[in-house]
Amino acid sequence: MLRNKKGLVFGIANNHSIAWGIAKQLAENGAEIAIGYQNEILFKRVKPLSKEINSNILVECDFNNDDSINKSVEIIKKEWGTLDFIIHAVAFAEKSELNGRYIDTTKGNFINCLEISCFSLTSLARSFEPIMNDGGSILTLTFYGSNKVIPNYNLMGIAKAALETSVKYLSVDLGTKNIRVNAISAGPMRTIAGAAINNAREMFKFTEQHSALKRNAQLDEIGKSALYFVSDLSSAVTGEVHYVDCGYNIIGMPSKL
Repeated sequence: MLRNKKGLVFGIANNHSIAWGIAKQLAENGAEIAIGYQNEILFKRVKPLSKEINSNILVECDFNNDDSINKSVEIIKKEWGTLDFIIHAVAFAEKSELNGRYIDTTKGNFINCLEISCFSLTSLARSFEPIMNDGGSILTLTFYGSNKVIPNYNLMGIAKAALETSVKYLSVDLGTKNIRVNAISAGPMRTIAGAAINNAREMFKFTEQHSALKRNAQLDEIGKSALYFVSDLSSAVTGEVHYVDCGYNIIGMPSKL
């Protein structure tokens, strides 16, 4: 499905990452994958994984540094010339504040979280726009805590709400160039990022029990949805938030309390 398509994936931390599930699925369907990593620690983690999907391009990119983003653009431009898709699976908040009350969020953490978790998508879209191909796709990851209160999700809920609105505005800005921008709202996953939220295990069990399918989504299922958004099958779809959470988001009240 993705033969001759080339894309850059940001956010792989290990083989349990949603970004990895997506990258693996896209590679299995013929895409050439470049992997973006933020620092040397993450480089050591993604290097072995890159071999599994025959990825020969690893790009260091610090989202807090415009020069680093511009350098990553130049690397892709030199290697491939153009780009068909970007996977943005990036988020960060201080673990100490993914606990307790949102009202206790500090200003520094607020600014840093919004910059990395939300504004980085806009920065990447703007920087890579000149080399994105007609029919290109940008895909980011969000979570149900963007529009409903999830205990301890706190500031990340605000960041994801801003991210989802960014998807809508970016889809209009880039629509004239036939570049689509969408988001997948994944259910709770057993990832490093998910584990940072206090009481993550309880939340995982609750959604598993009360979702429409009575289970949580698997990594490969997130990857399959990403495959749809990156492929030409979704050529008329943009500005959307697509839930892959086994139907949990439609539940107003559990049938058994």
